[in-house]
Amino acid sequence: MSSTVRRIIGPTILLHSGNYFDFEAPETSEFTIEDIAHALSMIFRFGGHCIRHYSVAQHSVHVSENLPPEHAYQGLMHDAAEAFVGDMVKPLKDIVSYYRAVEKRAEAAVFDRFSIAFPLHQAVKEADMRMLGTEQRQLMRNKDTWTGTLPPFTFDIPTWTPGQAKSRFLKRFITLRTRGLHGPEVAAHG
Repeated sequence: MSSTVRRIIGPTILLHSGNYFDFEAPETSEFTIEDIAHALSMIFRFGGHCIRHYSVAQHSVHVSENLPPEHAYQGLMHDAAEAFVGDMVKPLKDIVSYYRAVEKRAEAAVFDRFSIAFPLHQAVKEADMRMLGTEQRQLMRNKDTWTGTLPPFTFDIPTWTPGQAKSRFLKRFITLRTRGLHGPEVAAHG
C-alpha cells in the first residue's frame, strides 16, 4: 500500500495546502503557517456560540497584540495546534481524556516546527485569560457576572471575516519574524 493511501485511510486530515496531518506522527507531517492561519480563521471560538463570527485566528492576533514584544510571537501561536485538533470547548475537553494527549502531541509538533518555547510564558497565559474575559463580556450572551481573576481588556472587539482574520494572522506572523521577535530561528518549513 502506498504511503499516500495509508495516510488517507489512517488517522489523518487533509490540509488546506493539500498535505496531510498525521495524528500518529504529527512531527513528520508537512504543514505550513498558511495551513494554520487558514484553519484558525475558519474555527469559531466557544464552539460557535458567539453572537457573531469570531475565530481562533482573531483571538490569537488580539492576544499577541496585547503582549510585550518579547512574548507577542508566543501569544500569536499559543492556539496554533487547534488548526489540526479544533477548538474543543473546555468542559468537553475535560471529559474526553484521550483528546488532551492528541492535542499535546500536535502542539509539540507545531511548537517545534515554529521554534516556540514551551512552556508558554506566564504573560501569554495571563493575556489569554484577559482575552477570555473580554470575549465573554462582548461576544457571549453570558447572563452571569463574569469575574475572572484578571481584568478584561478595554478595547472593543471588531468584527472580522474569516479572510480578514487569516490575513491579519499571517501579517502579524511575518511582522514578528521580520523584527526577529520569534525566538530562535524558525524552521525552514515554517
